[in-house]
Amino acid sequence: MNFSFLILLLTLLVSCTSNKLSSQINNIQMIDSSSYKITKTETEWRKTLSEEQYRILRNKGTERPFTGEYNLLQEAGTYYCAGCGAALFTHNNKFISHCGWPSFDAIKEIGAVKELLDTTHGMVRTEVVCAACGGHLGHLFDDGPTATGMRYCINSVSIKFEKDSLK
Repeated sequence: MNFSFLILLLTLLVSCTSNKLSSQINNIQMIDSSSYKITKTETEWRKTLSEEQYRILRNKGTERPFTGEYNLLQEAGTYYCAGCGAALFTHNNKFISHCGWPSFDAIKEIGAVKELLDTTHGMVRTEVVCAACGGHLGHLFDDGPTATGMRYCINSVSIKFEKDSLK
């Protein structure tokens, strides 16, 4: 009796997990590296990026939480890809999420980033990459506190901030 219950429970668990994974896969655009406007060899990337930028942007690394220079920044300006300079986010969409990384509830323009399925570390997540160069920026979660409900959780190392100029 107990063994049958355990088998039934495991079957339900696997079924629910597989439905959730299938649902998430259908909502995420799968792309290949040839779809980027900016392409460089790994040697070229290593010459233009710092060691930490290369680790995160090209090897999909993550900076330690609460260490990034833009985590708590609240100045007016635009955030650009540290790899290629593409405009990604603005201060109008930034909020303090207390998760340890800069968080945004929307991108600057449609098409600025691409969303990819990320199943590393035993999780199913949405990876966010720069649409121009494919650089890893961070992850997207649907637990944001604003009207969009989105939280783009972005590595500070992956972006560069430029203050709005006074006119």
